Amino acid sequence: MKMIVDLNADLGEGAGHDDELLALVTSANIACGFHAGDADTMRHSIDAACSRNVAVGAHPSLFDRENFGRKELPVKTSEVFDAVVYQLGIFQAIAEAAGVRPNHVKPHGALYNMAARDEQLADAIARAVASVDPKLIFFAPVRSALARAGEARGLQIAHEVFADRNYCRNGSLVSRSRSDALLHDPSEAAPRVLRMLREGKVRSVDGVDVDVRAETICLHGDNPEAVDFARTLRSQLESEDVAFRAPRFFK
Repeated sequence: MKMIVDLNADLGEGAGHDDELLALVTSANIACGFHAGDADTMRHSIDAACSRNVAVGAHPSLFDRENFGRKELPVKTSEVFDAVVYQLGIFQAIAEAAGVRPNHVKPHGALYNMAARDEQLADAIARAVASVDPKLIFFAPVRSALARAGEARGLQIAHEVFADRNYCRNGSLVSRSRSDALLHDPSEAAPRVLRMLREGKVRSVDGVDVDVRAETICLHGDNPEAVDFARTLRSQLESEDVAFRAPRFFK
């Protein structure tokens, strides 16, 4: 029996190769203006994704274009709630005008990493998503504060793993400030992702196995080698009887 998994990428961020990635992924996380993008890029990304039958989702961030949303900043839970509602509202309106129903939400960068470990920030995000559209699928790492908050707010979770990032022994991602944060070789990443799918484990940079759950696989669209990485990864996984499909709302 084939294993079925989603392959997602962050798009609408100005990387210049979104169209090539849309031929390879099944879900697109589209920047909502706070770390990258604007109304025009959101509309273009939504239209381009739909023309490829790729599911679209919002990719809300901290308001920090200077650091591309990847710097952890001191924020209040009320600010996070308002920021996520604001970004989702804009994204939903643009998608609706294009005749498209968004499928999911995935927080971006520092917001994602902070909320994965901070219960209050995680709840602010999950509460915001539930208040805008409780049928949006919520991308989050398994057993994270983000996943727990989404479940508590009645959201459907798609547990996420990362094909092009290294892990620490506690299950968090290796900081981008370190030279070993990223994986650049898809031939190295493919067997690792396959193990995540089959065994629910990934080897950390500390040499310790970390428990994961792979329902959606992320690769970062802003990496220069993203297209070649995605093409090789998908080809190698398909050769191992892995099929790709966006998650579906089933509640």
